[in-house]
Amino acid sequence: MTAKIMDGKALAAQVKSRVKAQVEGLTARPGLAVILVGDDPASRVYVNGKKRDCAECGIYSEEYALPASTTQEELMELVEALNGREDIDGILCQLPLPKGLDEEAVIRAIDPAKDVDCFHPYNVGELMIGRQSFQPCTPAGVMELLDAYGIDPAGKHAVVVGRSNIVGKPQAMLLLQRSATVTVCHSKTADLAQECRQADILVSAVGRVGLITADMVKDGAVVIDVAMNRNAEGKLCGDVCYEEVAQKASYITPVPGGVGPMTRAMLMVNTLTAAKRHGKG
Repeated sequence: MTAKIMDGKALAAQVKSRVKAQVEGLTARPGLAVILVGDDPASRVYVNGKKRDCAECGIYSEEYALPASTTQEELMELVEALNGREDIDGILCQLPLPKGLDEEAVIRAIDPAKDVDCFHPYNVGELMIGRQSFQPCTPAGVMELLDAYGIDPAGKHAVVVGRSNIVGKPQAMLLLQRSATVTVCHSKTADLAQECRQADILVSAVGRVGLITADMVKDGAVVIDVAMNRNAEGKLCGDVCYEEVAQKASYITPVPGGVGPMTRAMLMVNTLTAAKRHGKG
């Protein structure tokens, strides 16, 4: 068996095309503000990608590139100002922030109606009870991939490796809402390999090169690799030993080109959703 590759890049282009078509029908352009504090190279790459996505979709975007010396008070004042602007529908503060800044306070300061990352406790609570204001971008991108390839989670055993607030926990909730039986694994899981072998759908979001090997994957499983790492040679890769696992899985996401593009595409979806809720629809 050789797995079918789940092409996130191609699907993301389709999603953005749909967003663009809907944006053209709005009474006013959606607006997204992106805040970047410091000079983290990876964060800069992500922010540049989001700016390109906005341009493709017809979404107005503003970038606030702040020095690492920015104070908590200055950052909170900026968030508050953006909260009050009618032309800005979504606010995204790129994480991680430099040391000394309180990420949790910044997340809580963003108006939940503009929290297009779905990090605010209000939106996380809505997700938990199945009344999503927004869906977190990466987990939502995974669900979009499953749907695009005709993979119905209902009745399947899904194993999520990783319990972060950004991916692992919300991914488990979205799968549960689609009637999967969900197991969440983490650093204290006694026998990770055994848990993974039970998975019909295996989602890995840890950030450890070579974590998921072929002997941990059931024949015919769907394998979703959320991680973005660099191996010893500096090459981009995920958690999954791609070549060997692809010989056992039925479907697999590549790294890069799998979940990553979908994360950014779903940010565009959330920004469009926010604009509609703000009366621009």
